[in-house]
Amino acid sequence: MGGELNAVQTIAIYALPVLFAITVHEAAHAYAAKRHGDATAYMMGRMTLNPLKHIDPIGTVLIPLLAVTLGGFLFGWAKPVPINFSNLNNPKKDMVWVAAAGPGANLAMAFIWAMLYNLAALNPTGYFALPLSLMAQAGIQINAVLMVLNLLPIPPLDGGRIAVGLLPRNLALPLARLEPYGMFILVGLMITGILGVIMRPFLAATFKLISLFL
Repeated sequence: MGGELNAVQTIAIYALPVLFAITVHEAAHAYAAKRHGDATAYMMGRMTLNPLKHIDPIGTVLIPLLAVTLGGFLFGWAKPVPINFSNLNNPKKDMVWVAAAGPGANLAMAFIWAMLYNLAALNPTGYFALPLSLMAQAGIQINAVLMVLNLLPIPPLDGGRIAVGLLPRNLALPLARLEPYGMFILVGLMITGILGVIMRPFLAATFKLISLFL
């Protein structure tokens, strides 16, 4: 797809899927936190689908823009949803649900984009068929990547917090202490190419699952 489109067309195709993927991901965290006892994000106006509340100028706009135009690994982030885990009804258990809500939202959106792809295929000669088809493919790709990336068991990624919530205390505490260094670990894995190797089989499984709806 990228070889057939110029930079402006590529940005136009990817902009909406990226914005939705990151916004819904963060809003899902806020909703899950409120449902399990912590209304911090809700009170700060973060339990919303308004993208302006979640956009980080660098992580949501600049980095994904560079990744799409340069053809690199799609990477980005939004402003983290503020969560006070001590307010949760059962902090260790509920942390798992709050963390899993974001990747779960990305998986749901991937299926929604798959349905939109099928909708475009019903009228392939229609005026909006090609743009919708390309945008749907981008939406599937972006949400699959964000889901798999965020499920890696590296704090502060969602997968790290899920692992901390599920592991026994003697294993959870050492993992939780890695959080200040988590982003450095992630960048290191990306630069060395190890991140792609780790993610590839999980992405393949995710795309295979989504393809059942195509």
